[in-house]
Amino acid sequence: MPHPSEPTPLAARRSASLTGTATVPGDKSVSHRALIFGALAVGETRITGLLEGEDVLATVGAMRAFGAEVTRTGANNDANDEGGAWSIHGVGVGGLAEPEGVIDCGNAGTAVRLIMGMMATTPISATFTGDASLRRRPMGRILDPLTLFGARSAGRAGGLLPLTLTGASSPVPVAYTLPVASAQVKSAVLLAGLNAPGETVVIEPAATRDHTERMLRGFGAEVTVEELPEKSGGGRAIRLTGQPELAPMHIAIPRDPSSAAFPVAAALIAEGSEIVVPEICLNPTRAGFYQTLIEMGADLAYENPREAGGEPVADLRARFSAMKGIEVPPERAASMIDEYPVLAVIAACAEGDTVMRGIGELRVKESDRIAATVAGLRANGIEVTEEPDGMIVHGRGPVDGRGGVPGGATVATHLDHRIAMAFLVLGLASRSPVTIDDAAPIATSFPSFIAMMQSLGAEIG
Repeated sequence: MPHPSEPTPLAARRSASLTGTATVPGDKSVSHRALIFGALAVGETRITGLLEGEDVLATVGAMRAFGAEVTRTGANNDANDEGGAWSIHGVGVGGLAEPEGVIDCGNAGTAVRLIMGMMATTPISATFTGDASLRRRPMGRILDPLTLFGARSAGRAGGLLPLTLTGASSPVPVAYTLPVASAQVKSAVLLAGLNAPGETVVIEPAATRDHTERMLRGFGAEVTVEELPEKSGGGRAIRLTGQPELAPMHIAIPRDPSSAAFPVAAALIAEGSEIVVPEICLNPTRAGFYQTLIEMGADLAYENPREAGGEPVADLRARFSAMKGIEVPPERAASMIDEYPVLAVIAACAEGDTVMRGIGELRVKESDRIAATVAGLRANGIEVTEEPDGMIVHGRGPVDGRGGVPGGATVATHLDHRIAMAFLVLGLASRSPVTIDDAAPIATSFPSFIAMMQSLGAEIG
């Protein structure tokens, strides 16, 4: 989705005692998948709590282009929930229509990669593009396994968008070992395997978010997950039996733990704060950020655990905490890859060094998130050591007579929603305001972020 041509700067000022309930949107990863699997089912799939940010709405448009009937049927009963209720009448596995126009995925890297997988084993062609940020992100790691099924692609050098993908006319099942743990690549291969005969196998070196496997089972596909022995390198083998008839279902989207990370971070670093984030997804493959915070000394408590949409959820209470830097285990990266920019902000307000390694994947997100985070922290008076696959944040502790983040700078967001939100959070606990150069990208994943933060007492404007 295009953003306004004129940037929208925004500043955050030191705030105290953030209080109240932080209602965050539906989980973005689950929202994308619910739409895609609904389009591949036979019959009507109903979704509640869908994230209605720009990224997910790009997937809505794409599913319509491939022949599914997708309709917004109304708002949810919860007046604080911006997500609507949606209905999808799917076309079945192998039933995709060839789009008449170009598929514009805006800023949505997850959408474009999963949709390519979805169509890679159907004999149709589609051309994909996106915004300036997405057009810089490499697609080669998705295209490589899809060509093994028989798909073909043509486009810019380096596998950059825009590109045209033609699905296999006689697809074959694939056994593919991920070079690097990636939920997007794993999911693209499994989606391609749906319309291939026989068994498709994906071997991942470390566990990544498993929403695809969970949802496939919910729609009736035969999926097994095997933990591999450490002596053979460890990891997991996911096996999918191809050409199922997916049955429609009702999906209640849990709330996004990656979006929840921002109000939680703000509460932890703004003195005197205590907030509750209801119904956040606690899928173990997404919980690394919160585990890391607890190890740093964060005062977090899970309340009222239950299940929503096949995912474990709970209410999370976060209180201001004096935290200390730690070394984050590199093997935890897959379970918290989107949260490292805001973790670096928390680390800046902690005592001592926080070491983050094994996160080279951040170099090819909506921006180079390592470089953007390092530059933003340094501009605001924080010493950071940048490494090829990580960074070390040298924390200054909370704002008091001895330390704290100086702030006072304007941060370049590089059209990246997570960089934008992370540095607004930093401004809430800095001596001087922190400004971001453009707030518009926030709408891709968290349209209500600014209003929600202001309702908690955050001075953003």
